[in-house]
Amino acid sequence: MKYKSIYIKFVLALGSCFMSLFANAQQLETLINEALENNPEIQKFELQYKRASEKVNEVNTIPNTEFGVGYFVSEPETRTGAQRFKVSVKQMLPWFGAITSRQDYVTALADAKYEDIVIAKRKLMASVSQSYYNLYANRAKQQVISENIKLLETYETMALTSVEVGKASAVDVLRLQMRQNDLQQLKDVLQQQFLAEQTNFNNLLNRDNKTKISVVDSLTIPLEDFEITSENLSVHPELLKFDKLYQSVEKLELLNQKESSPMIGFGLDYINVEERPDMSFSDNGKDIIMPMLSVSIPIFNKKYKSVTKQNELEQQEINYQKQERLNSLKTLLDKAINDRISARISHETATKNLKQAKDAEQILIKSYETGTIDFNDVLDIQELQLKFQINQIEAVKKYYIQSTIINYLIQ
Repeated sequence: MKYKSIYIKFVLALGSCFMSLFANAQQLETLINEALENNPEIQKFELQYKRASEKVNEVNTIPNTEFGVGYFVSEPETRTGAQRFKVSVKQMLPWFGAITSRQDYVTALADAKYEDIVIAKRKLMASVSQSYYNLYANRAKQQVISENIKLLETYETMALTSVEVGKASAVDVLRLQMRQNDLQQLKDVLQQQFLAEQTNFNNLLNRDNKTKISVVDSLTIPLEDFEITSENLSVHPELLKFDKLYQSVEKLELLNQKESSPMIGFGLDYINVEERPDMSFSDNGKDIIMPMLSVSIPIFNKKYKSVTKQNELEQQEINYQKQERLNSLKTLLDKAINDRISARISHETATKNLKQAKDAEQILIKSYETGTIDFNDVLDIQELQLKFQINQIEAVKKYYIQSTIINYLIQ
């Protein structure tokens, strides 16, 4: 539910017009939720987190209880009788708080592992969105190419009429036909690229590669960009993971201090004694019961001091890694913001140019009515129109992809 709310916030920020366009298509929100539920990488990280959490039960134990049985091959004689066999039991106990420290350390590792799930889900949401926008752009390009092919067919009919009255040559007709062939080839190539991207999209959702994807017919850049709160970058999951790792090293050091403390052992020995047949006294054949107390002290062990030094170095390394990643995320955010601004500028320029190209087209049509049309100009204007239409589509795609990156970084 957390990830769903994040995405809804992002989509609403893009503008209400964007949501309304999903009325007759698969909603991107629904597709993202499907990916979050079915993607094997997410499931992999969730299992890793569960396995890490289960380790708490593994470490919540004391050392094994030791049992021993001995039989005297050569029975030692004592005042009370011959000793026949010996049974012993011993239990070592870690220093006070050692087990709790071990649990805290394993829990801290599990918390760090949980951030992998959060990061993977954010990346998956971004990947699904970006793939969807690629599919939209591809389909939109195919649509405008189809429209341009129909336009060229209209021009071809006009050229044939002009040839009949001697105001155009057959070469003009052939050039228009060759242009149609080029556009048809481009459309066919785009269709193959669409199928390849569709396979990628379906793999993200872990479903059959041939499942058809329905995308919106058109997307527009909203009048205003959604608010960017760069402060949120400091609590990005990729950075929070370093904080969790740092905390886990702190817990490890506490555990190291506990393990460097003595261990206390409690035990009990039982020795069976056989009665002496030639004597009679009160302790004759009395078995021996001996309680025992032991202490394990790491007097000559430098291991724990070395672990402390290693932990200090690891914490320094984690801090540097976090700062390095923070700098990378800042760069990525700044680039995405600037690229989104560039996309808006490109879209505005393409829109202006397209309007002027259509105005030029109307002038050419009037020239046809007066019998002075130049079909070389027709091809030039048609090519420019297609270029500007493609630029519009690319600008829209770039805008939404950069918005997806921004959303990944700050939401």
